[in-house]
Amino acid sequence: MRMVESWILFEKARRLRRILPLLGAFAIAACALLAQTTQVPSGPNVSTRSAAMKELKSRHLFTIKMKLPPTLELGDTPAGNRRVFTVSGGEFSGDRLRGEILPQGSSDLLLVRTDGAYQQDVRLILRTDDGALILMTYRGVRYASPEVTARIARGEPVPPSDYYLRTAPFFETSSPRYTWLNKIVSVGIGERQHDGVTYDIFEIL
Repeated sequence: MRMVESWILFEKARRLRRILPLLGAFAIAACALLAQTTQVPSGPNVSTRSAAMKELKSRHLFTIKMKLPPTLELGDTPAGNRRVFTVSGGEFSGDRLRGEILPQGSSDLLLVRTDGAYQQDVRLILRTDDGALILMTYRGVRYASPEVTARIARGEPVPPSDYYLRTAPFFETSSPRYTWLNKIVSVGIGERQHDGVTYDIFEIL
């Protein structure tokens, strides 16, 4: 009888030794899965960060007024209907810088697109009242209904709320006083006049 009991205990122990490694592997896998499903993100909450970044802050940089002589009509080029505006002068004024627009090298290579929008490609040489030279470049878009576009072309005064005119200026300068301009992004809101254009430029914070 004791021999039978001993044999039964031996078989149970042998089977248990076979099962234990499987149970251990299962326990490790279960712990790993639990850690993945309950892991807390180490970084900031994505939804909270996205909500905070929806607010775009800016501050006024300057107001710039350009004098535009009659356009040079290049006509239909491979790029589209091209018009060139040379800038004969102008001025800019803000709390942190002010000065004039130099006519040398200042122009707008305007493209009339097939969708009815006007695409600006502008280069301006600015000279501050303390003698610093600044290169201002920007691309932009002006869009309006055909009726408003015709009124602007005739030189009629049109409220800026009747059309869309936005630009994205960038700056280059070697002046130590204005090097901060090299590292900012800005946006311009424009108003077209019969002999020129005025932009309020805002630094994006």
